[in-house]
Amino acid sequence: MPKAPALLPEGLRDRLPQQAEAASRVTRALVDAMRAHGYGRVSPPLAEFRETLGGDDDRTARDLLRFTDPVSQRTLALRPDITRQVGRIATSLLAQAPRPLRLCYAGQVVKLRASQLRPAREMLQVGAELIGSDSVAAAREIVGVAIDALEAAGIGPVTIDFTLPDVVDLLANGPLPVDADIQQLRDELDAKDAGALTRIGAAAYLPLLSATGPFDQAIADLRAFDTSGVLTARIDALEAIAAPVRDRVTLTLDPTERHGFAYQSWFGFQIFVPGQGDAVGRGGGYAIPVGEQEEAAVGFSLYPDPLIDAGLGAEDDSDRRIFLPLGHDPALAASLRADDWQTVAALSDADDAGALGCGWRLGADGPVAV
Repeated sequence: MPKAPALLPEGLRDRLPQQAEAASRVTRALVDAMRAHGYGRVSPPLAEFRETLGGDDDRTARDLLRFTDPVSQRTLALRPDITRQVGRIATSLLAQAPRPLRLCYAGQVVKLRASQLRPAREMLQVGAELIGSDSVAAAREIVGVAIDALEAAGIGPVTIDFTLPDVVDLLANGPLPVDADIQQLRDELDAKDAGALTRIGAAAYLPLLSATGPFDQAIADLRAFDTSGVLTARIDALEAIAAPVRDRVTLTLDPTERHGFAYQSWFGFQIFVPGQGDAVGRGGGYAIPVGEQEEAAVGFSLYPDPLIDAGLGAEDDSDRRIFLPLGHDPALAASLRADDWQTVAALSDADDAGALGCGWRLGADGPVAV
């Protein structure tokens, strides 16, 4: 007897026709919306040399599923994120392309380890990157593109939560120096631990914990806290980014949020939808290493798998799926397919239209409901 197939590794799965078709529809809607804004699609490889995927960085290396290439005898890794690959393409193959450079992508990524909120280790990532600028105008565009893409795919209602990844550095290196380790200060603010902030001598940062929540009130609280004016430019930038989209989505602010923003520079945002415990997307400004220099960029990534699992993109194929009996006219069948029907041809008299998922059967006078 043939051996039963082995189970898939933890966190990996097969996608059956209905789910795979739904994923394809969602991906196409997202990418088409990005392309409508002038973002050209690129398709990097699934695996690269470890170094180009950030394998020399300890935090990134923890996400890399690595193996030895039998051809080069070098260590390869499966990509845990496509953003870094897009940055490599932009600064190598497209180094001479005019800036700002607009690129988009869609593909599978593989994480070495899963999390409680995201038990899947393989997931679909779809996103866009604007390379050559991380200005307020660039950030405003990328947020608008993200919202357009979400709407095109039928994702909503949407909440966008803004953050300022460098707010602690601006304060600690300016009006609010602290004796505590800066990373510890970031961690306690991210954890919203008022007691810990007091214990490490950072009580002056406590008002930041209140400057969170609905955007208008939170930004007003942040401006009131910023008596030195060191955050004025950041606050003004957030208001400028929010202005064009405030009537399209719910906006919130958490200026000290750090989860998922290790590489963002001055601006970041998360995308939430009801019923999902984790963000379905993240974005913001960042820098791409180019030798000893850096190139500014801003972008976002979406992770729609949980929404697809919940039914996003699903369609009842039986409405356009027609059974062709034995002896049918091939030319008529071709015309049906040209008219966007899915045809399922009988291979024997025993084939059953209903059992094969067809809502229609081809009769002598045309389609007949099953």
